Amino acid sequence: MRSRYSAYVLRLGDYLMATWYPGTAPGELELAPLKWLGLEVRHSEQSGDAGVVEFVARCREHGRAQRMHEISRFVREGGRWYYIDGQLPE
Repeated sequence: MRSRYSAYVLRLGDYLMATWYPGTAPGELELAPLKWLGLEVRHSEQSGDAGVVEFVARCREHGRAQRMHEISRFVREGGRWYYIDGQLPE
């Protein structure tokens, strides 16, 4: 999760696509021009080759502060973790 956040900060679209599970990855990725301000990992858990991470990422877009709160699912294949998808917490 932290490496993907860093990739968003550095606008490394190739890394983001390489760490996205092929079955759920978008065809292409357009990165919005955001100023990322920080990441808080609120919870993470792993069960075998499946993982879940709840996080809040803060950013600024057009001078306005925003936050992205998500519960992300990951899967490990061949020793590498891949982002599957995320949902908003209830």
